[in-house]
Amino acid sequence: MKVTFLGTGTSQGVPVIGSDDPVCLSIDFRDKRLRSSILIENDDQTFVIDTGPDFRQQMLRERVKKLDAVIFTHQHKDHTAGLDDIRSFYFKQEKDMPVYAKKEVIEQLKMEFAYMFAEFKYPGVASLDIHEISNQPFSIGPTTFTPIEVLHYKLPIYGYRIKDFTYITDAKYIDDKELEKVNGSKILVLNALQHDPHISHLTLSEALEIVKKVDVEQVYLTHISYKLGFHAEVSKELPEGVHLAYDGLKLNID
Repeated sequence: MKVTFLGTGTSQGVPVIGSDDPVCLSIDFRDKRLRSSILIENDDQTFVIDTGPDFRQQMLRERVKKLDAVIFTHQHKDHTAGLDDIRSFYFKQEKDMPVYAKKEVIEQLKMEFAYMFAEFKYPGVASLDIHEISNQPFSIGPTTFTPIEVLHYKLPIYGYRIKDFTYITDAKYIDDKELEKVNGSKILVLNALQHDPHISHLTLSEALEIVKKVDVEQVYLTHISYKLGFHAEVSKELPEGVHLAYDGLKLNID
């Protein structure tokens, strides 16, 4: 299985328009972060988890030729706003795009993209094949996704485990029972927004405390704000086996 980090930033990510913060002005490509999303390639299937506002740019950058399904973590705009740009895949593949999400996310998509759900669609609008999911494993062909429920402030959202890879973003709290699903992963991806306390996102220190609780081989941090600091400098402070992810990073998981 191959995983590509399409984006590792946030709506408070890098670069910030008009900012004169040194991290925003960095020339290190690892400090240039689009909104968080990943591409998963497994058994000739290709999936994305979340379609943020940068979705089209991410697909073009990675030269993605086909897309078998979209899986959502939650309904916030920095994770859903690019959904309309699946239309290129819709027309090329000549079939409705499968979308997997919990009920609350689907309801939000119906409000924000009402024209995609209309009985009589405007010409050129893509059609979706909606699959409502719960906190139970589900399969798309040969690929099985195990949801991991976490709290984003008070909002329950999903991370996912696929084989020995676990992806969790926008978490602030993870119950021990849900953390058990992470154990044994070769790679865990976990959000770490910044150093200072935040109401709905893990800080770096909070993320590292969670890492201590789980049995995983390697950890990559994502959903990173410019407030965390320069990639090169923060990387030097991380414990062994923990890394900062960056846009375009590719991982192969046996």
